[in-house]
Amino acid sequence: MSYKFQARLNAAWSLEAPDGTAFALDDILRLLSAIETTGNISGACRDCGLSYRHAWGLLRRAELVFETALLDTNRRQGTRLTDFARHLLWAHRRTEARLEPTLQSLSSELQEAIESLYPQHRPRLRLHASHGFAVEGLVQQAGSHDVLTIELRYRTATEALASLNRNECDLAGFQVPAGEFQAPILAHYSPWLDPDRHCLIYLAQRDTGMFVQPDNPRNIHDIADLVKPGVRFVNRQVGSSTRLLVGLMLQRLGIDPVQVNGYDTSEFTHLAIAAHIASGMADVGIGVETAAWRCGLAFIPLAKERYYFAVNQDSLSSPRMQALLALLNGEPYRQFVAGLVGYDAGHMGRVMTLDEAFPDTLPPGGKR
Repeated sequence: MSYKFQARLNAAWSLEAPDGTAFALDDILRLLSAIETTGNISGACRDCGLSYRHAWGLLRRAELVFETALLDTNRRQGTRLTDFARHLLWAHRRTEARLEPTLQSLSSELQEAIESLYPQHRPRLRLHASHGFAVEGLVQQAGSHDVLTIELRYRTATEALASLNRNECDLAGFQVPAGEFQAPILAHYSPWLDPDRHCLIYLAQRDTGMFVQPDNPRNIHDIADLVKPGVRFVNRQVGSSTRLLVGLMLQRLGIDPVQVNGYDTSEFTHLAIAAHIASGMADVGIGVETAAWRCGLAFIPLAKERYYFAVNQDSLSSPRMQALLALLNGEPYRQFVAGLVGYDAGHMGRVMTLDEAFPDTLPPGGKR
């Protein structure tokens, strides 16, 4: 007997009154998001699978709870969200983006705990990686096609590589920018990369750059503009590769990070960075283009990053690793990654040595 269900953890909002009664926000937030997308209540009802009467009931009850209007209806412009409703919706999106990596990691742990109780449970491939759209899709594809069970833990790249060295995972995800910042980034990773022990599996190339409002009101065009008066920046968390890249770019320009307003304000995912800016809490942040596109932001390219999985060479022939390579080289997952804005799926699944991946860079740590 084996276990075939997938554990899921989801965040849910509710408002609790002084008397203990609670008002769940899931349905109204979903409805508001659909109204924002369709521009009318009828279309939103179709998207949400709600009757027109029920939708209006939700809206009226929510307006009573919040004591303010949520919709602005105009015959010429259709139905739009009020400022209050838009800020409520973006607060929800920021929260979801922040919690998503934690909930996915906890779901993976719970899944492993349940499966281990069954006598015929399938061994899992342990993946430690920073949060990203291609990694997220890989776990979903593996589960949906029932070809491989992946136990995912979201970590920074250095944490993931350190885990691989301690044999706490089978795959460690990390990214390296092409060009002038490749060498210093590799030098940062060098304590955990050994050419005699490790090899790499190529995942994808992705475009990383700055997120700004669609009309770019602050006239931001490059890294030097982060120190413009009034510009508010939102950074990735301490230890992340994106934060390291930002620091190197500032260093090249001779800019002290203390000159950047918001340098110490951080988010844990690319999507959280985008939601932070889209909600008006900051003017600019840095991440992958997919996140900017999903939040309707303008994108200013800065670097092309190649994403790899580091693995132990002696594990490549294992059935689990062969199943992973088959998934990476299969058409469904390749099409998924190719469909992500800012991603290039060419060479996906290629196994290479460190020298092959970085021929113009000295071996990490001189570990020959």
